Amino acid sequence: MATETPDYHLIGLYTRYSSWTARVEAVLEYFKIPHTHQFIKLSEIKTHSPTGLVPILQVHTLNTTISDSLSICEFLAESHPELALWPRDRRLRALARTAASQMHSGFSVLRHTFPTNFLARYTGNVSIPEDAVAEIERMFGIWDAARLVTKKRLSELGEEDRGFLFGGFSVADAFFWPILWRFRSYGVPLDAAGPDALAWMEKMWSDPVFRALGDRYYGQAKDPGSQIAHYDDIFRGREDIQYSLFPQDWTFSVTGK
Repeated sequence: MATETPDYHLIGLYTRYSSWTARVEAVLEYFKIPHTHQFIKLSEIKTHSPTGLVPILQVHTLNTTISDSLSICEFLAESHPELALWPRDRRLRALARTAASQMHSGFSVLRHTFPTNFLARYTGNVSIPEDAVAEIERMFGIWDAARLVTKKRLSELGEEDRGFLFGGFSVADAFFWPILWRFRSYGVPLDAAGPDALAWMEKMWSDPVFRALGDRYYGQAKDPGSQIAHYDDIFRGREDIQYSLFPQDWTFSVTGK
């Protein structure tokens, strides 16, 4: 019996380097949405994407291509209402969209200060500028506030709280997933995070789906062809900062070590 080809084909950079692609992959994997994927090099982007940006999602039945991680996730949510990619509750859904949008369009200092390399470990004199500290504290505030209002709202509704930002896993969690790797890579202190934010971080790091995604990132590193030298050891040449890779069996603790 022939196997039907999935309707969706995701094209993006190798996810260990691409927070944008990793967001969409996290949604597809967590909700078990059938798809194929193709990870490409920086030099190949324009061959696949008219805009020169990734990720893109090719939808075969519509003969169309969707670009931008938020647009892709909104399309998937619309196409699969049975999966609740956004919270069912209208209030929590609005708050989840607000949180995801803030991550999507904001935190520019964090993006530029801490380039993405999920497996990297930088130690030594890694400075965190004051404006980056402000954005980190703002992010912790978003997570703490999300968990506070969600716990109260779900209690009012008599519904289960599964420990993600807005109860069940949603697009909002996927959008913040890559930032956890950035915090890990650069040893960002977690002192300013409240207990609810820390509990959410532990939830994400320990979830089986995300542990499996982490294993995929390490699997990519075994393929020399996946390497994007531009993002490796960004402090090369500086004797005061050491570069290494985190071990694959690393587990989260509140110290971030």
